[in-house]
Formats: sequence, structure tokens, C-alpha cells
Amino acid sequence: MLVTDRRLCSDLPWAVAQAVAGGANLVQLREKDLPARELLALAQALRRATAGRALLLVNDRADVALAAGADGVHLPQEGLPVAAARRLLGQDRLVGRSVHSPDEAARAEAEGADYVVVGPVYPTRSHPDAVPAGPGLIARVRELVRIPVLAIGGITPGTVSEVMAAGASGVAVISAILGSGEPQASAAALRSALDVAWAEVGRRT
Repeated sequence: MLVTDRRLCSDLPWAVAQAVAGGANLVQLREKDLPARELLALAQALRRATAGRALLLVNDRADVALAAGADGVHLPQEGLPVAAARRLLGQDRLVGRSVHSPDEAARAEAEGADYVVVGPVYPTRSHPDAVPAGPGLIARVRELVRIPVLAIGGITPGTVSEVMAAGASGVAVISAILGSGEPQASAAALRSALDVAWAEVGRRT
């Protein structure tokens, strides 16, 4: 999952298209400071950049997700209840949630979330004051839930294998792609690391 931050690049739709070309298969539009009209315009641009190649989610705004033809919504910890988002979006779109503890992950699954994003796992520039929980948090969440678990926070190609070994289904990143200056190459490096990690997990099981 590529989580957007337009401050890290001069042309977000271009950067997203490059990241998708590199292997990102899920994009979360997360630009909380934009008013609805501008957010919708950006969502529509990202829909064009991802159409047929990657899923598009909108952070916290089910209305914008619907209007842009996105594939679902990602709910922050303090956002709408999963059930409320589901009523708005229906059963055919994704609803995910950010969580920071095993109990929150279990609650999100019980409410009907399709996946959870868990972290921060490592120190991260996007939340410098957050205390990283380490990959052990992923393992503890995995013990309680059956839905996909995405690790976020300081993820790099070098740490992918560690979080995948702990039970992550995938990873979510911001600056590792958008802050690199080479979004396609950075996404490809993460995709390669994920493919290797998945193969290793498969050998163990």
C-alpha cells in the first residue's frame, strides 16, 4: 500500500502512476488538509492513474470515495465506525482501519473491517514522536485476527522480511516511495523484497 503525501513530490498523480508501474497494487489517498472539492479532484486523478492496475482507497471520506469511483475507504483510528462506512459503501468496496494494538485490531475485524494497518513498527519520519512498537506488535495482532495485516512505519526493503516473518500480509509506506525521488524504482525494490519474503514464508509453511 502506498499512502500519499503530496508534500513529498511535485506531481502526485505522476508519482502514483510510477509507483504502480513499479509494483504498488494498493494506493490510499491521504490528504487530510484538502477541502472536499480539491480532494475529489485529486481522487479522480488518482483513479485515472490506478484504473485497471491498482486499488484506490480514500482516507476517512466515504463520500469522496464513492464520488471518485474508488475501491473503498481507509478509516483512521478515530474515524467512522466500520459498520457506518459499510452502510455507505455497500459490500462490494473495501473498508480498512488503522490500529495500534491487538485489541483494536480484533475490534476492527469484529466490526467487519476487510484489513488493518498496524504500526508504527519502526521509527518513521511521518510520525517522529510516535514510539515504534517493533515487529512483535505484528505477531501479537496476527494471533488475534484472520484478516490481512499491513505493517506501517519506517518500512524499507531491508525490513520487509522481518515484518512478513512476524505475520504481516503486506506493507504500507509513504516516504519510502514518495520521498525517494524515484517512485517506480523504490516501489519495485519493495515489491521484490515482498516477493522474496512471501516465498520464504511459503517454504516455512
